Amino acid sequence: MVTTAKTIIISGYYGFRNSGDEAVLKSILTALEEESRQAGITVKPVVLSSDPAWTQKMYGVEAVPRMSLGEVRRAIKNSDGLISGGGSLLQDATSPKSIPYYLAILKLAQWAGKPTFIYAQGMGPVQRKIFYPMIRSVFQRCEYVSVRDEQSAALLGTMKLKRPVVEVVPDPVMGLPLPSGSELHNTGTEIDEDKLPIVGISVRYWDKERRDLTAIADGLKRLATERRVHLRFLPFHLPDDVQASRMVMDLLGDIRGTGSLVSMCDQVTDPQQMLLEVSRCSLMIGMRLHSLIYAASHQVPPLGISYDPKIDHFLSRVGSQPVGTTEALNGQKLANESMRLLDQRSQWIESQGAAIALLKSEARLPAQHIVNYLRRKG
Repeated sequence: MVTTAKTIIISGYYGFRNSGDEAVLKSILTALEEESRQAGITVKPVVLSSDPAWTQKMYGVEAVPRMSLGEVRRAIKNSDGLISGGGSLLQDATSPKSIPYYLAILKLAQWAGKPTFIYAQGMGPVQRKIFYPMIRSVFQRCEYVSVRDEQSAALLGTMKLKRPVVEVVPDPVMGLPLPSGSELHNTGTEIDEDKLPIVGISVRYWDKERRDLTAIADGLKRLATERRVHLRFLPFHLPDDVQASRMVMDLLGDIRGTGSLVSMCDQVTDPQQMLLEVSRCSLMIGMRLHSLIYAASHQVPPLGISYDPKIDHFLSRVGSQPVGTTEALNGQKLANESMRLLDQRSQWIESQGAAIALLKSEARLPAQHIVNYLRRKG
């Protein structure tokens, strides 16, 4: 019988329509709900969001504006704790403002006497060492710290974090289930009737001269010429990834003479619907980390193109390595590796099945720890 209600604040990069980060949030919410039900308590999440109205509508939870200090402080004051995560929040590669912001949110909770939890974060890169003591000071006051790979744990070791013990767990999205009913909703293009193998493609802007996207287009054109496939572009971050996808599609040109098809799914903001799209692929070619995690979690071979060490770290956990990087990618190699994985998909699933099942199970460990902590505190 559920007898206790606990309010928990969730801080992260939410409300920006980034499918990967939204998938992290959905995964955390799902894990907390299921673990709290088993523990016999009720956990009420309150999400710090860039778009609270959208977040409330999407997930059915309370949300407050992440940049409103007054509302954030009130939410923390009325809570039983705060979760920071997951994703790559504490890094200064994209902006020097990210680390101070997320640490400040944690510090506000600690000043208010609330327990704080780090949920499967990917640490770094932290190029400015001035941030090291700041991160160490905040993390040492956390009740629980988990990171999504050994490299993140090693970085915290470099910062000389003494306590708490850092737990290495998979990315939360490994535990994200398919939507109930598993039906596609208004994704823009129906899956082809010819039952061609679907090759999912997740691209993003990275190289300023677009050499990476040009090489990807070259590889896809070679693949479509050698093998009849359905090239299905899946933009994870709207609208930027839609524009990057269209650029690659333009570079591909008209490939109808090859018997292959090209389409794009550019209207999906629900992470579980995007997960369903990926699950129906025979292969996933991805630049976005969570496109590769989506794929592996549902036994779709991932073929990663690396722009960040986090891509390499995840692929190594499922017995793979990048086909190339944004700085060095060969179109012929991309085509060859794609055909190899299409031909050997069953062998890949057999070889990686046990590792994937373990990752999916371990993805729930942070939620279990947090719910058990809240239950013990009454």
